[in-house]
Amino acid sequence: MLIPLHKAASLAARFMRTLAISTAVVSIAANSAIAKNSDTPLHFSKGAISSVITGKLNPNNDERWYRFDAISEQYTVINITPLAGTSETANVGVLHMPNGTQDGSKGGIVYQGCLPATGTYRLRIARNLMATEGKIAGYKVEVMILPTYASQPLCK
Repeated sequence: MLIPLHKAASLAARFMRTLAISTAVVSIAANSAIAKNSDTPLHFSKGAISSVITGKLNPNNDERWYRFDAISEQYTVINITPLAGTSETANVGVLHMPNGTQDGSKGGIVYQGCLPATGTYRLRIARNLMATEGKIAGYKVEVMILPTYASQPLCK
């Protein structure tokens, strides 16, 4: 059975659109997986409820990513302060949640509250591009996550 020319062209166009969309989705998923694999894991000492990380962003680097696992309804505080000996501060902190939402701000306490989901959280530390002179930007970040039993009264 022969397919009329106009229907064959329509089928070919739909096939090409489907192929293009599928390729884009696979590309986005691959890039996301690569980004998560390059995140620096945040480590907590045994029995500790907080972890401090320090770092520097070189003039050609605007951000650094960290990751940690947490449980829904754990009370968390993330605080960014300047790093001694650096002329600029990477003071932007954004917490990307496993449920797809994000929260953060510039400087000081960038997140304070009860975590919304169980899973892997990604923390982006970045320089404020509106207030930079392109020098080395340092940061000191403290991430405090209370255990679930201590979080319960704060998260109700």
